[in-house]
Amino acid sequence: MNSYALIASVGTDSSLPSEVVPLWAWWALVGFVALLLLVDLKLVMRKPHQINTREAAIYSAAWITLGVSFTLVIRIWLGAEAASEYITGYLIEKSLSIDNVFLWAMLFSYFAVPAVYQHRVLFWGIFGALVMRAGFIFGGIALLESLHWIVYVFGGILLITAYRFFVGSEEETNPADNRIFRWVRRVIPQTDDYRGEHFLVREHGRWLATPLLTVLVVVELSDLLFAVDSIPAILAVTQHEFIVFSSNAFAILGLRALYFLLADMKDRFVYLEKGLAVILAFVGIKFIISDLYEIPTAYSLAFIAIALTLTIWLSLRATRKEARKRAI
Repeated sequence: MNSYALIASVGTDSSLPSEVVPLWAWWALVGFVALLLLVDLKLVMRKPHQINTREAAIYSAAWITLGVSFTLVIRIWLGAEAASEYITGYLIEKSLSIDNVFLWAMLFSYFAVPAVYQHRVLFWGIFGALVMRAGFIFGGIALLESLHWIVYVFGGILLITAYRFFVGSEEETNPADNRIFRWVRRVIPQTDDYRGEHFLVREHGRWLATPLLTVLVVVELSDLLFAVDSIPAILAVTQHEFIVFSSNAFAILGLRALYFLLADMKDRFVYLEKGLAVILAFVGIKFIISDLYEIPTAYSLAFIAIALTLTIWLSLRATRKEARKRAI
């Protein structure tokens, strides 16, 4: 590998040829993502404010359109199979992230984070998530290349997580009972109340964290735990670094807007965890049987899209019926 190119791994489908991804392409992708974050920071966040549903819907539509449109770039550059792998990875990350969105809502509610500062926490949370995911992606692919049996470990992780999703308790979890939360409060001295949008303040000659920093740390660490599920799930579809990272990046970039759109709708998605369990189980099985049979990416895409659509439709249908019963 010379200084002008990075060799991207082939996807799990042998029909996708090994591609030389030039260094400029990686810089272009990273630069574009950084530009999007900068625009968000300087335009959307130029003045702290509460994002309403209409604004969140517009932002969500824009982010989703951008992420889906990148499929065309992959299609023109790397071909149809790579495009299928990208959009499948994008759908997997987007669907699994919905559960993360509801966790954020619970954390913000518990910490009583003012609505005007929630976007700031999520902005830096997303930034940190992108950096951590990059490490997970390249580390995971390196493991798959050097230790083939690790596919069974990844597949097992996904199946165990699918089981936990499927039989998980419907009771709300108190963040105060979370070990991550307790560790952060014990390790980081902090003020008793919020100090505007500041993460750190200097008082009595020493730096103190505000509760806003504690929330950010918990958000980052919780995303790290979610990555343990989502990264293996995407690697079951493709091990092409550029495709895995770009699908992850574009899916994650739109999560802030999705949060403000869906945060108050958790009770409407009653079958979400069951649907996510089905998707995780499918990709886990895909991993485990990959030596015996390679499930075509098109079939994976169709299965995940149908599972996600049915989950949303059945959830909304069930909650509408329940609402009608209460109205009678």
